[in-house]
Amino acid sequence: MPLKWLLHWQPNAGTTVNSQILSEVSQCVESINGAKEGRWKSTLTFYRPVLRDQTLQAEYPRDCLGISLQEQPNKYYFILRSQRIVLEADSTIQMIMEKLQSYKSRVSLYFEGFQYQLGDFQLRVGKVVPTHSENLRGIVMEVEYLPISSLDKSRQIMEDFVDIWQETVSKRSLPGHFMHIEPNFAEYGLSDHYTSQHTAVQYAIVMAQLIASVRN
Repeated sequence: MPLKWLLHWQPNAGTTVNSQILSEVSQCVESINGAKEGRWKSTLTFYRPVLRDQTLQAEYPRDCLGISLQEQPNKYYFILRSQRIVLEADSTIQMIMEKLQSYKSRVSLYFEGFQYQLGDFQLRVGKVVPTHSENLRGIVMEVEYLPISSLDKSRQIMEDFVDIWQETVSKRSLPGHFMHIEPNFAEYGLSDHYTSQHTAVQYAIVMAQLIASVRN
């Protein structure tokens, strides 16, 4: 499958994300001839273990994340960051978890916005909002390069594209910038050949960054 990088908006110290920044970023995509193609949405859910015996607390991972991706509607992904584990399951696993009551959904966040086509690139720019709320928690951008699925072979072209993108955004003098943090995919047992599990890991890493920036 095509390779993608997930970028997130890092606000300058003392500033927060807002809908005006999101609007300007979307205008930036259109200014470099990105053609709007429709909407996209991914969902990330924090789960916590339901412990009937509190002495077992150490045995259950506390940071269990579940992720549904638009491009894989029949799959569901779990990330245990502390153990560096990523799992792909059938989407019906969510119903099974509800019935088992071993893990309970604590909070869910939507990553949603618009998708754009730009030559061999597909860009998705969107907001991060809790379900049942319009409170903006962050801004993310997926940069997908359609011809290549190798992390190594695509690195140079992805870096070049992101440099051009950063330059385009910087002309708007917005209070922040986009950041790309590349996870160590090998720690999760993932190879150079890109899969949706790589995407799930990137979402987990970005979520940790968004939480950290809110706390700071």
